[in-house]
Amino acid sequence: MQAIINGIIVTEEQFLSDHAVLIDGALIAGIVPAEDLDLATVQVIDADGGYVSPGFVDIHSDYIETIISPRPTSIMSLKVGLRESERILMTHGITTIFHSLSFYGDDKYSHKAIREPQNVQRCIDAIHNTHTEQHLIRHRMHARFEIDSIDQIPALEQNILDGKIHLLSFMDHTPGQGQYRNLEIYKETMRGYRSISEPEADVLIKEQIDKTKMTYEEIERLSCLAIERNIAVASHDDDDVAKLQLTQSHGTTISEFPITLDVAKEAKRMGLYTIAGAPNILMGGSHSGNLSASEAIQARVIDIVCSDYYPPAMLQGIFELADKYEEDLHRLFQLVTINPARAVNLDQEIGSIKAGKKADIIIIGKMDDGYPVVTNTMVDGKVIMQTNYR
Repeated sequence: MQAIINGIIVTEEQFLSDHAVLIDGALIAGIVPAEDLDLATVQVIDADGGYVSPGFVDIHSDYIETIISPRPTSIMSLKVGLRESERILMTHGITTIFHSLSFYGDDKYSHKAIREPQNVQRCIDAIHNTHTEQHLIRHRMHARFEIDSIDQIPALEQNILDGKIHLLSFMDHTPGQGQYRNLEIYKETMRGYRSISEPEADVLIKEQIDKTKMTYEEIERLSCLAIERNIAVASHDDDDVAKLQLTQSHGTTISEFPITLDVAKEAKRMGLYTIAGAPNILMGGSHSGNLSASEAIQARVIDIVCSDYYPPAMLQGIFELADKYEEDLHRLFQLVTINPARAVNLDQEIGSIKAGKKADIIIIGKMDDGYPVVTNTMVDGKVIMQTNYR
C-alpha cells in the first residue's frame, strides 16, 4: 500500500488538506485523514505541499504529428514517436492522451506526409498496439474526419468496427465559415505553408468551397455506428446555433472550439460539452481571430481545456487563469481532469481521485517564482516520472 501525504488533494468536490491518498496496486483505495494513517504500514510519497491531482485527460491533441513528422516530408519511427511523446507528456501531467489524427482529402496548399491516408492508418494501428504493449501513459485515438474526405469513409468505418477509434469528430474547414469565416485569415494560413499569390489563393478557395461534402445521412450513419460502440461524437468549429442543432440531432455531445461566445453559451445551454484550447489562454486569444478561451472560461461556458497542439499549455493555462484573473483554481482543475473524462465516457475509470478508480495521479509544485511544475506522475499506481527542482 502506498500513501501520498502532505499535499493539497484535488477531489471532484473540493481541495482537501491534512489528508492522504491511499493506493493499492493499480487502484486508488481511498482518502483518509492524515491523523488516521499508520506510516509504518505504507510506502510514503511526500507531496511536499503540492497539489495532488488526477492525471490530466487531454482529448484533443495533434502533437503526435510534430513528434513523428518533425519536417513536412519526414516520417520517423512510429514506435519511437509514441514512446518519446509520452516521455514529454508525462512531464506536463498528461496521463491519458487522445491523439487527434486527421482524415483528409486532397490538400491544395500544403503537404504533410503524416496526413497521407496510409500514414494516418499506420499511426492508428500503432496507437491501437499500445493497448497490449508496455507504455508509460494511456494512448487513445481521436479521429478527426474532414467532411470532404469522401474516399476515406470506408477506412473510418472499418477502424470504428475494429475498435481503434475512441473519439470521433467531424470537421469542416471550408473557407467562408467555421474557423475560417474571415477569408483573409484563411489566406494568411495558406501563405504560412508556401508562397502564394492573391489570384492563386482565390482559385484554391473556390476549389475548396466547391468540393463535394458528406451528406447529413452519411454523417448520421457514422455517428450512430460510433455511439453504438460507446464512442463520443464531437462537432468542430461551430459558428452558429443552427449548426449546433444539426450536429446534436445525430448524437453529438461535444462542441469543439465554438467560434463565438454566443455560440459557446448556446452549446452549453443545450447540454453539450464545450472545449477550448489551452494555447489560446497563453496567447491571450485565438490564432484565427475567434473565441477567446480566457473570456469563455470566465463566462462559465467552457467545460474542457485541451492541449490542442502544445502540451505544456494545459498546466500553465489553468494556473495563469487562477493567477491573472483570480479564477477558482479548483474549478479549473475540473476542466482538465473529470470533465474530459466524462465527455469521452471514461469517468468510471479515470479523471478523479476516488476509491476504485485507476491510480493516475500527478503532484504539482511551484518554483520560487511561482512557475507550476509536475514533480511526480503516477499511472496505474506506478511512479513513472519524478523530478526535483533546486
